[in-house]
Amino acid sequence: MEEKKYLKLNDIECYKIAFHLSNYVWEIVVKWNLFAKRTIGEQFVDAIDSISANIAEGFGRYNKKDKIKFYRYSQDSVNECLDWNQKAKLRKLLLEEEYNYIFSELKKLPNAINSLIAYTNEKLKL
Repeated sequence: MEEKKYLKLNDIECYKIAFHLSNYVWEIVVKWNLFAKRTIGEQFVDAIDSISANIAEGFGRYNKKDKIKFYRYSQDSVNECLDWNQKAKLRKLLLEEEYNYIFSELKKLPNAINSLIAYTNEKLKL
């Protein structure tokens, strides 16, 4: 009999992207001056952390509706991060290559999260 393979959180592509990106942004923001950290930095870090955190929370939920609700929260956080990324660039807090990397990773997430939602809808009965 074939052993059943269960999906693990670290197997989920959008989670891996978001988790890595949150640590990347953290490493940048901790170097900013106090004013920048307290204004843009804290909110940018909170928003970027909440992408992977909401995916993780949804993954741990029991039923499909709850899972998807948290995955959608993570999509909202992606949009918020795009805003903070743009502001940080315009206010000269990010180097061009930092901005571009964050932007490109954020742009991968909506499709990856939508794939997770579709997978959840297809595979779960509850």
